[in-house]
Amino acid sequence: MTTAATDDLQAWRARLDTRFPEVEPVFESCLGEAVRVLSPEGLDAYIDYARTLGKLGRGVEPMLIFLAEWPQIARSLGEDALPAITATIHTLYKSPNGKAITPFLQSLAAVARRLPSREPFQRYLSLSLDFMERTTGSIHGHHKTFASPGLPLFFERAPQLLGLLSVGGLKRWVEYGVRNYHHHPERQRDYFSLRSADAKAVLQRERRGTLLADHTRVLDLYLQALWQEEALLVPYATAHLGDDSASAPRHSQPYFDALGIRLPDVYEDRGGVRGIDRYRAALAHMAGHRRWSQPQVADNWSPFQRLAVEMFEDARIDTLLLREYPGLRGTLLRLHPRPTEGACDPATHSCLRHRLAMLSRAMLDAQHGYTDPDLLDFRQRFHQALAAGESSTQEMASLALSCVARIRRQSDQQPNVFFTDTEVDYRDDNRHLWIYIEAGDEEESFDDHRQRETPPDVPGLPPRHYPEWDPASQTYRPDWVSLYERLQPSGNPADIHRILARHAALAKQLKRLLDLLKPQDKVRIRFQEEGSELDLDVAIRSLIDFKSGAAPDPRINMSHRTDGRDIAVLLLLDLSQSLNEPAAGSEQTVLDLSREAVTLLAWAIQQLGDPFAIAGFHSNTRHDVRYQHIKGFDEGFDDEVKGRLAGIEAGYSTRMGAALRHAGHYLGARQADKKLLLILTDGQPSDIDTPDERTLIEDAREAVRELGQEGIYTHCISLDPKADAYVGDIFGGRHTVIENVQRLPERLPQLFMSLTR
Repeated sequence: MTTAATDDLQAWRARLDTRFPEVEPVFESCLGEAVRVLSPEGLDAYIDYARTLGKLGRGVEPMLIFLAEWPQIARSLGEDALPAITATIHTLYKSPNGKAITPFLQSLAAVARRLPSREPFQRYLSLSLDFMERTTGSIHGHHKTFASPGLPLFFERAPQLLGLLSVGGLKRWVEYGVRNYHHHPERQRDYFSLRSADAKAVLQRERRGTLLADHTRVLDLYLQALWQEEALLVPYATAHLGDDSASAPRHSQPYFDALGIRLPDVYEDRGGVRGIDRYRAALAHMAGHRRWSQPQVADNWSPFQRLAVEMFEDARIDTLLLREYPGLRGTLLRLHPRPTEGACDPATHSCLRHRLAMLSRAMLDAQHGYTDPDLLDFRQRFHQALAAGESSTQEMASLALSCVARIRRQSDQQPNVFFTDTEVDYRDDNRHLWIYIEAGDEEESFDDHRQRETPPDVPGLPPRHYPEWDPASQTYRPDWVSLYERLQPSGNPADIHRILARHAALAKQLKRLLDLLKPQDKVRIRFQEEGSELDLDVAIRSLIDFKSGAAPDPRINMSHRTDGRDIAVLLLLDLSQSLNEPAAGSEQTVLDLSREAVTLLAWAIQQLGDPFAIAGFHSNTRHDVRYQHIKGFDEGFDDEVKGRLAGIEAGYSTRMGAALRHAGHYLGARQADKKLLLILTDGQPSDIDTPDERTLIEDAREAVRELGQEGIYTHCISLDPKADAYVGDIFGGRHTVIENVQRLPERLPQLFMSLTR
């Protein structure tokens, strides 16, 4: 260093005016970077504010971070962003939140890279200050002002959050946490450190891109219609925020196994391909593997050989897919990376993965532009193998082993693998290709992972996620409840026939009432001047009047109108454990009497001809609400349906809100003038994971209110003698309490007829 340069450095050091010994070793390098990036005026402001930070009384960290990071921040945002940042730090310093200055500065450079223009960055600063004001000093029962519990955690997570959310999405995510937890320090910390279920659920809701949860059914239909495949689609998290466990599973690629197909929870648009089309490409590739691939014994193959076999087999599957659906070509080529020939330096990296990625691209793209003779040779051999038919996994494996033997280099043993443009993310991880005769650590981990992720014992459709009302915060918890639906297993339909025979006398009484309610399809409307038919009685009377010299009545026509009932009914049965208890004064259980009542009601509705459905529900925490289809709207009350009704069993708890919303989903899709949802229950909403009994009562009330807004009329038939304490809160006046449960088979059909008269 020259004498002049040394003098300048000493002058800047003197201007910095700090006694922190930690600054000395790094000051020269920081100043050199600042001189290259900042203007002379910016350099003055840089040193002056670093000196200010050193005198805040917060130790050396704020100064060190600012000295190291500000030049890069200024490169992204411009030097004129400094006043807004200093104002934010000054506000933090004057509040009880001085400890948040360090995490704020530590995350600032990463935030600036995510928000490289002034407007969104200013919105981020405003959001941070609003957060601080609303959560500082908010602990009840104390007069002392307290720092915001969540603010430092928010600053630590901000770069990761902005990688997933827009500024608007981040604001909504923060708003939820502040609104619900500003009076709960521990819950606030859990939320803003992304440890709570709420935080992750709201994050999923606000994420950019296409969420698998929103498109599961569409993709199910796509898989069945185009590929004749059925599998449970299960999302896995691509954002591992708040989970610092070293044992937490990490997946970068889709995969499938005996339990279903695992896909990322969200796909953003990429390379001109929409997120939904990325899901379709991934499903098509895995459907191709399920159709055409055969597993290979892998114990004696090296990792390089397995990598090559997987690449050749993936390319074969894609080629066969394009034969069947050529329109996929554009999507696959846009999603497949195009590695640059010569980009990998064998002196510093292992390049085998890079060469195989180029070969994979060349196999799909006739305009690949590569010149490597080995690559071109194996591309030709690949297409020759597929020219005569579908080829096989075994043939691809032989070709891959030959390829590795020829293109492998000594430098491929280096520990640094070149990954740039080598990951084809619509392809799965190929675990299905391998059989291990001697299980090793890798296979054991797969098995463990399967055990951890086994879904509830409810076969059928993937779960639907419903919100749940939180009365404490007066807001919804998004995607809080997982509801699994399935077809009720069948019992013996003869049991239902015996019930109808036992209640034959009651059925005769009901029949007389039903005849009065049955719709008359056509009703005459007489005395019409214009109509579809001549009313002969009136016409003859008019003719007599005319012959007699009196003015004839011109209303000699008649018309018809339909006088039918247009009602859709869904009967929702509470199948919780308490139904297994004996009914008062009877040897039968409440479940037995409920089955008899539903049998008679179904018979009565069948006589009227109204479309109706029957379903049951129970729950085992919010993660497992089970919805049993007993009868569909388009099914008759035949032996198949009677068998399902005979097979109903009671168990678990009563999470009513989610079941009401799901029943409303089906009833709302019906075309009818009146939609009636009948709920038969013997107790109040409850579940083992919700200790406050009012929580689920309030949620059920909100569900009833939502259904009312959709034009669905709800009515509760409660078998609980103590129901008056809560049923009115949920259903208002639209409820009936049947204290004598033995009269349920008689009362339920009569109640239905009175509601639909």
